[in-house]
Amino acid sequence: MAKKLEMEKLRALLNRGAVIPAHPLALNAERRLDERRQRALTRYYADAGAGGMAIGVHTTQFAIRDPRIGLYVPVLQIAAEEMDRADQNRAEPLIRIGGICGKTEQAVSEAETLVRLGYHAGLLSLAALQTADVAGLIQHCRTIAEIIPVVGFYLQPAAGGRLLSYDFWRSFVEIENVVAIKMAPFNRYQTLDVVRAVAESGREIALYTGNDDNIVMDLVTPFVFDVNGGKREVRITGGLLGHWAVWTRSAVGLLEECHAASRAEGISAELLRKSVAVTDTNAVFFDAANQYAGCIAGLHEVLRRQGLLEGLWCLDPQECLSPGQKEEIDRVYVAYPHLNDDEFVRQGLDRWLAN
Repeated sequence: MAKKLEMEKLRALLNRGAVIPAHPLALNAERRLDERRQRALTRYYADAGAGGMAIGVHTTQFAIRDPRIGLYVPVLQIAAEEMDRADQNRAEPLIRIGGICGKTEQAVSEAETLVRLGYHAGLLSLAALQTADVAGLIQHCRTIAEIIPVVGFYLQPAAGGRLLSYDFWRSFVEIENVVAIKMAPFNRYQTLDVVRAVAESGREIALYTGNDDNIVMDLVTPFVFDVNGGKREVRITGGLLGHWAVWTRSAVGLLEECHAASRAEGISAELLRKSVAVTDTNAVFFDAANQYAGCIAGLHEVLRRQGLLEGLWCLDPQECLSPGQKEEIDRVYVAYPHLNDDEFVRQGLDRWLAN
């Protein structure tokens, strides 16, 4: 069973910063769950040095909740079992985050499922509440936070999210059971709304980047605001990213580099160059040229090349690589060989695929 995390310990782990991959879904050619490879993915992330995992989120495919598909609970259960196994050899447990979607009734049900399965926190999407006002959104969030610690989520409208004002975030950060916020608006102004709200609250709420177009710079930037007549600096300490579902071993090294640069208060030219390389790579994996149509298939293609997945299959047969995306993945593989972790995967693959 999962090691129960007291709130103080959960906050400490999140505030320290971690690589938290958004976990993909492994399917076979019949578009049914490939349990062997689903388990292999979780084992890969644990061995790669991830500090936690997020399951039941966009990268896992929201359609797992469709009653006709019925994979929401099975994929959460499989990941929990594998994290139980990994935790036996870890000094500190993996942070277990499950996705929570839908209007309040559905979100309550999903939060209760996460608690039952031993998850530590829920990543709370507000995409289903497109017309709710700030008061309605906050009440929804409070209801879920009474069940499970909450990770807030600013999802860009292009991916199904909604605009969330500074006023919303300033109220949101006052909810006691909020432990972290993932920022993925892909917009600097909207990212600042979240960071400033946290700074002005005076609370220690962990900030995680989901801004795939700005990962490195998010992680090395000191955000400083005037608060009560003084200065308060806030940092983004980790990432909860679909991008980190691939080349995860290298992502762990990248986060360490960013933390070292923050401590030294100096960013090397090499790290700036790597920032550009990471963004270029992400643009290809996530298919930014086609409004992210191939974002999940792009990640699957990388995992397929490494042998972790058998194919690119998604629950939606229309969800596939965009024209030219495969060739672009070829390009970034050649351009940035230092970013992949193919050799690490090659060494561990047989072990991860073993029953």
